[in-house]
Parts: sequence; C-alpha cells; structure tokens
Amino acid sequence: MTRTNASYVTHLECSATGERLPARKLHNLSAAGKPLLVRYDLDRIRKDVPRSALSDRAHDLWRYRELLPYESAASVVSLGEAMTPLIPLATFARRCDLDALWVKDEGRLPTGSFKARGLALAVTMARELGVREMAIPTNGNAGAAMAAYASRAGIRSVCFCPSDTPDANVREMAMLGASTYLVDGLIDDCGKLVTQGERERGWFNCSTLKEPYRIEGKKTMGLELAEQLDWELPDAIVYPTGGGTGLIGMWKAFAELQALGWIGARRPRMIAVQAAGCAPIVRAFESGVTSAARWENAHTIAAGIRVPAAIGDALILDAVRASKGIALAVEDQATEAVWRDAAEEEGVLLCPETAATLAAIERARELEVIRRGDRVVLFNCAIAQKYPLPASAKTLQRTGAIDFARL
Repeated sequence: MTRTNASYVTHLECSATGERLPARKLHNLSAAGKPLLVRYDLDRIRKDVPRSALSDRAHDLWRYRELLPYESAASVVSLGEAMTPLIPLATFARRCDLDALWVKDEGRLPTGSFKARGLALAVTMARELGVREMAIPTNGNAGAAMAAYASRAGIRSVCFCPSDTPDANVREMAMLGASTYLVDGLIDDCGKLVTQGERERGWFNCSTLKEPYRIEGKKTMGLELAEQLDWELPDAIVYPTGGGTGLIGMWKAFAELQALGWIGARRPRMIAVQAAGCAPIVRAFESGVTSAARWENAHTIAAGIRVPAAIGDALILDAVRASKGIALAVEDQATEAVWRDAAEEEGVLLCPETAATLAAIERARELEVIRRGDRVVLFNCAIAQKYPLPASAKTLQRTGAIDFARL
C-alpha cells in the first residue's frame, strides 16, 4: 500500500455543470445539487506509471493507487480487500449461447459485499479530511461496510435502515459499532433523516453519490475486470442497479484506463437491471428522458436494488445509452426461480440482486443487446447468507419407517 508519489488528484468536478471544486476539502453535492466526480492528472499518470508496474503489487484494491484519491498511505483504512475472482457459469452460458458468462464474486470482500470497495475509500478520505462522525441510509450492506471501516478508523457511525432490512444486516451493523436505527420507510426516507442530522448534528453524510469517494472505490471493479480479462473488456456487463454507483464507477474507470493507454476505445454494453416493483431507471430509459422520477410503493425481494430515487440517475442513463446498452426490469418470480437454478446447476449461491441480472440475460438476448457468442460479466454483490433464503428443507422422523428409494 506504500505510495511512491503524492495523489494525482487535480480537482473535483460537478457531473452536471463541470464546476470545479478543490479536492482537499470536505464536499457533498455540488452547488447544482449533483454528484461530484474526482478528476486526476491522467497525462502525468500515463508518463509516470506503465501498466507493467502492476505486476509487482499485491492483488488487492489498493494496487491501483494512482487512480485513487487519498494523499497519504497512513490514511488508508483497510480490512484486506483482495481482488475478487471471476467464476464461469458454464451451464447458463451454453443455455444462452454465449462464449463466456462470468460472475465476479464480490462476496469475498470484507463484510461480505461489494459495498466494502466504496466505503473503504469513503472512510479513508473521511479520516484524511478530519471527519469524526458519519451517517448513512442503507438497505443493509452499505451500512455494515461503513460501520466496519469507521470503527477501524476510530470514527463514530450512525446507520438508518428501512424497517424490513434483513435482520442479519441490522445485527451486523450494530455489532460493528454503529448506532443502528430501523425506520418506518424506504431508503430515501432514511436519507432524509441523514440529511436532517447533517444540518442539526454536523455528522458527515455518506449517502450514495452524496460524497465523491465511494464511486472511486466502486470503480475498482472495472479496473480489476479489465486486468483479469487481459485488458480486453467483455461485450456486456449486466449490473443490478439501485443507486448505480458501481455502474457509474466502472464507466468512469474505463474512460480513465483508455486515457492511460491501458485499454482501447471499445466498451461493454452496460445493462442496468432493476426489479419490476422498483424500476425508476428502466421507466426513464424507456421514456427517453434524462432523469428518473421517484418510484412509488417500491417493493422487491432484492433489497439492495429497492431504491425509489437515485441521485445518480442521469449518470446511469448516460452510461447505458452511450454504451448502446439497455435498462431492464425483472419480476421477483423470475429472480427467485433463477436464484435456485444457479445454486442447483452451478453450485453458486448468488444474492437476489445478482439473480435478477441472471434472469435479465434471456430478455437481453431476445432484444439482441446480448448476442450469440458474447462474453458477459455479472457481479455477485454480496454473500447470499445475508438474505432470507427461500425455505426448502424437508423434515424426517428418524424413528419411523424410511423409504430411502424416495429420498
């Protein structure tokens, strides 16, 4: 994790207006109320750091340090963020007539989810910039990750969760030291409480895309993916989309890698997948608009994508359209069916959000957004054991007559 040079960050930039802001100060949204993006001196990185420099580095998130925003190695808050594997789903690839179908298993990360990437960077920067208390609205995994990294950094954390957040997540947050509260509403209702506390208490608001650094951690999924595929990006990325930080981050990562000369101009088709019971991005995509109205009465078994209103809506839609991708909605029934199929046929226990992306592939094939012979990547957002799994075990009376032929 040792840096041989200071940060290559030049400034922060409003994603909507291009307004520039200084990087070494705490920021949430821009003056226009839009997400801020971290910008780097990519020309200098290109001169200073050849792609071959990665060969001698540890296989972890921090190997891409020149494209990360922290100034001092002493600020880094780490729990061991190893590079996550690409697991082939051969049965589903054959069924969909694909050259390859991989799932990148993010459940191997600390706290068991890909939220560790974003929160490792957010907490690292919070520590570097002097934050002592931070708060987050969460459907579960982000809160657990923030709690873990904040505790490691000596920062107090507060988590607000919808009342039906999986119990395993709620207990995890509390065990990791966060003041954890169940709220009678959805994640955006929780977000309003975080904003209110930001004004009244002064804690730092760590909501999705309301600070600039979670996206920098999430973009490492794209950096890793490019490297794992020998710098040849896949034909399509199918991504479960709630707040959309990972999709936006990967799209940013690909642009940065091209500027460094590490990849060419070719991009994957970005396919944003939502639940039919909460599909604001899909509705906006199909309507041809550039922002997504709030989705009322949001419901789905895939808690991580139950986000009625995403502040990064325009960035998500831009990436999907620029890549010639699509936004698709999946019924919970289809998600649950393919969730079981993946477990039984591939031996891979996915989280429900990822099962939704697997269910979306057949529809994407019908629409020819995914084509015969394509190489496709999914992301397993978290370990499935964090979620209520469908009941399936049968009972057996050991003292009675057992017909073993029927077992």
